[in-house]
Parts: sequence; C-alpha cells; structure tokens
Amino acid sequence: MANDGADRTEAATPRKRSKERDKGNIAKSKDLMSAMTITVALVMLFVLSNWMLNRMLLALHYSFTNLNPKSINVNEFFGTIYPYAIIVAQALLPFMCSIFILTLLVLRLHIGHMFALDKVKPKIENLSPKNWVNNLKRLINPFDPNKLVELAKSLLKVFIVGACGYSVIHSRIDELYALLGAEILVVFKVIGSILTQMFLNMLLAMLFIGYLDLKFQTYMFEKSIKMTKQEVKDEQKDTEGDPKIKSKIKAFGYKLLQQQMMAQVPTADVVVTNPTHFAVALKYDRSIKPAPYVVAKGADFLAFKIREVAQNNNIPIVENVFVARTLYKLVEIGDIIPSEMFQAVAEILAYVYNKNNKNK
Repeated sequence: MANDGADRTEAATPRKRSKERDKGNIAKSKDLMSAMTITVALVMLFVLSNWMLNRMLLALHYSFTNLNPKSINVNEFFGTIYPYAIIVAQALLPFMCSIFILTLLVLRLHIGHMFALDKVKPKIENLSPKNWVNNLKRLINPFDPNKLVELAKSLLKVFIVGACGYSVIHSRIDELYALLGAEILVVFKVIGSILTQMFLNMLLAMLFIGYLDLKFQTYMFEKSIKMTKQEVKDEQKDTEGDPKIKSKIKAFGYKLLQQQMMAQVPTADVVVTNPTHFAVALKYDRSIKPAPYVVAKGADFLAFKIREVAQNNNIPIVENVFVARTLYKLVEIGDIIPSEMFQAVAEILAYVYNKNNKNK
C-alpha cells in the first residue's frame, strides 16, 4: 500500500474528477460554510431588524391593550395565544426563510451543482458487527491522529476568534468604564457599537480561517485522488480505445478506402503523373459536377497501382509534374479541381480527347 501511495504522482484526469464528484467527493470546507452561514444570518438580521422590532412592539402593544389576566380562560388557551403566534411568525419567518434560501445559494456557489446518490444510499457493510466495533474503537480512541489534528484545529480557531473579540473589548475598555452612571440610551448605544465591532472582527477571522481551511481541504483532496501512471494509461485506453485495436480499425478503413478508390480509376478520363511519385486520376462529367474532379490519387506504391490499373483499362496517362503534385496536395478525392488549375487541366483533357479521336 505504501508503494501504491508513492506511485500516485499523476494529477487526476477530468474523468476521474467527474467520477469522484458523482460519488459526492469534492474539496469543501465546513469552517468556510459555517462562517458564510453566520455572515448571511447577521446580514439578514441587520436588514430585517426594523421589521422584527416593529412586530415585537406590536405584540407588546397588543398585550397591554387587549390582554386582561381575569379574562384568560384555560379552555381557550390556543385562541388566546393565536394572535401572538401570528405576530411572532411574521417577525421570524422572513428571517428564517431568507437565511435558508441564501444559505442554499452560498452552498451552490461553494460546491456547484451536485446530486450524489452514493452519499444517501444505504450500505450493507455498515451493518456488519465488525464495522460497528471498528467505528466504536475510533470513537473512544482519544489518540486517533485525525482526532488530535481536528482538536488542535478547533482549539486554534477558538483562540484566534476569541482573541479577535477580546481585542475589541480591550481597546474600548475605557468607554465601558465611562458608562457608569450614564443614561440608559447612551449605554445601549455604546454597548451596541462594541458588540457590532466585536462580531465583525470575529466574523472576518472566521471567514479567513474558512478560506485557509478550504485551501487545505483542496490540497488534501487533490492528493487523495492522484493517480498512478498505469491508471492514467488504463483510463486512456477505456476512453479512446486500445491503440492496437484502433490501428487495426484504421488500417482496415484505409484498405477499404483504397479498394473503393481503385475501383473508380477505370472510369477516369486521364491519369496525371509525376511521373513516378504521384498519380492523380481525373474525370469530367457535366451531369455529375460542373468541373473536372479527382476520383483517385496516391503517392509512391499507390501511385504505381493507379498507373497499373489505368494501363490495364486503357486509361490515358499524361506526365505533368506541376499538375500532378499540385492536385495531389490540394484536392481531396471527390472534389473538383481549383479554378486556378482549370487552364492546365483543360489542356491535358484536350490533348487526351484529340489523341482518342485520332486513334479512332
């Protein structure tokens, strides 16, 4: 197993990442999600604070104006608390719903779209007694390396966040001492200012810790999904096919194409040669295409076979180095010749037609 881990030196391929994502395995930070959720809650609390305060004042006003202790009937308890329940729901539901929706949006931005059935699918092996014993051992083992690391991280986070909050109180301790004997509104205003600054500093610290934790989790995730060179090769074979089989299929397709091409040579009007390296078979039929087109072409051995088929079928062979080389490089089989070659090819066809007429 150690050697296998040491051999995992290759970065995960896109296919490997996609498979891991389908299983629900991605780089994510619980600390960052917690910090962002708290941020959303505080922002919405600030935005909806006036609305919530007005609802609470309305509840108090209703109590002092409509509620008479002598008229309270135990049998009508629900009817008595119903107006308060409505007011509390009006105060809290917008806050809770907005937090729920915004938290889902933050989660979506953090991990993207993901629906992993493997995470919720029941696993039979988890029901085995052996698995229960192993889980119990990990649970009660205080010296488990992973637990020690998590404990150290938790203590460090508490220390950093607490230090950020304490720094605000320490820096404004004189203002707190000055509140002795002050008016109640002044006390609330100063304490509110201190608490706001303290929560803001602690929140920024939590976001920073979450960002660092995300970087660490990303590093650990990338390390965990690394692949061996053999795994990369095997995946490439699965994705693209075995190179040996691909080469055989390519060779078969090339051979079939050659056979189809050679079958068209007897229908050509002329074969233009280099004279030995290139051979291009041309045909001109207005009912098929408006200009002469290439029905076959080849180099070296294939050029020799084209000339051989042409000779066996009495197809004229004309030597023209420039035309043969140009058509071989520029024109694919079945395509008409380029306009700049019309004059040269027309002269060759005229020569062939004249020669055929003389022979007749």
